[in-house]
Amino acid sequence: MSPTFRAFKVRNFRLYASGAIVSNVGTWMQRVAQDWLVLELTHSGTALGIVTGLQFLPALLLGPYAGLIADRFPKRTVLTVTQIAMATVALTLGGLTIAGVVQTWHVYLLALLFGVGTAFDAPTRQAFVVEMVGRDELSNAVGLNSASFNAARLLGPALAGLLINWIGTGPVILINGFTYSAVILSLRLMRVSELHTPKPAARDKGMIRDGMRYLWRRPDLMMVLVAVFFAGTFGLNFQLTSALMATSVFHKGAGEYGILGSVLAIGSLSGALLAARRVRIRARLVIGAAVAFGLLEIVSALMPTYLTFALVLPLVGLTSLTMLTSANATMQLSIEPTMRGRVMALYMTVLMGGTPIGSPFIGWIGQVMGARWSLIAGGGLTVLGTVGSVLYFSRRRGLAIRPRLLPRPHLEVLPQTELLGEKAVVDTPDVPKKDVGHQVA
Repeated sequence: MSPTFRAFKVRNFRLYASGAIVSNVGTWMQRVAQDWLVLELTHSGTALGIVTGLQFLPALLLGPYAGLIADRFPKRTVLTVTQIAMATVALTLGGLTIAGVVQTWHVYLLALLFGVGTAFDAPTRQAFVVEMVGRDELSNAVGLNSASFNAARLLGPALAGLLINWIGTGPVILINGFTYSAVILSLRLMRVSELHTPKPAARDKGMIRDGMRYLWRRPDLMMVLVAVFFAGTFGLNFQLTSALMATSVFHKGAGEYGILGSVLAIGSLSGALLAARRVRIRARLVIGAAVAFGLLEIVSALMPTYLTFALVLPLVGLTSLTMLTSANATMQLSIEPTMRGRVMALYMTVLMGGTPIGSPFIGWIGQVMGARWSLIAGGGLTVLGTVGSVLYFSRRRGLAIRPRLLPRPHLEVLPQTELLGEKAVVDTPDVPKKDVGHQVA
């Protein structure tokens, strides 16, 4: 079997991936349909930003608690409950739209409820990957997981754009509600005896604070988290910025808007497949990819036509996925198994929890200053935040970051206390030597 797909040797992961691709296609279809519905109801970029913000607000408020649930309860059970909850929300929104009674406040409320399900689903899903495949194949499995998500991103938006024109937004949202059954079925068919399930964390006071303290004492991980926060809050607002560019700048319809999402996914899928092949990672990859992503987002804003804008988007997708897979790997393989749920919940909180702040802000910029400025602001803040995290943690938190020209230009990251001794790989300091440098996407 090709090294790119080696995790598919594991039966449980094959089941999971087959269910996930179906559900992910539906999710991307609903994202496009929901955004189009909001634009039809309000004709407002600010309203679109509010919906996106509400959908991610629970990740900010509930993320740490969701991680505690992931550490204390069977992850298959938690994921089954979250799939049922999100399916119910999708079916409700689709039904209201088909009935012709949907209002803006309905979309706001259901986006918030959908976000609650996502807040509990995301950290559990991230932590469950290692239970399916074990540590040796973790890097590859998460890369393939991201590839599945972005393959769906390639198909889902374009399919949604076509179906919106043919059958309307309501049926498209309704279809997504039924796709969650594929994940539920795959979870039920798994062999529990083949899962690498760690001992559940014992109930104790201050468990969430323990996770926060654990991260604060790790400057290498904190540097990654700050870079991810700025990218997630201000840069990764594609469903908002692409909608604004398609409608207000290039004056296109739902079909062309859906195509932009698929074109972006070409680069993201390429980044995920490259991540699946990658064996070693370092913190510099996260930093370099974050800066490149921010700069390319600014470049995309300056493109004069719909075609040139679409041609830049694959590069934006590739760099964003490289950043996210590298950051995810650094987090998952650098932490203790009993802390994985809480730490990954904090990671997902940082990644998605800033969206309620950034998405309305970016939407407001697009409304007031123009759609191009929404991309310029998002990319610029991503670059500034990433560079700022490097400077802060290199001077204040005990990391030294030095440029190297040989054997190729790169940044070298290591603790300042070890500058006079043997160089350390700081991405995974608590991981046994055989696992140092592996990555999760």
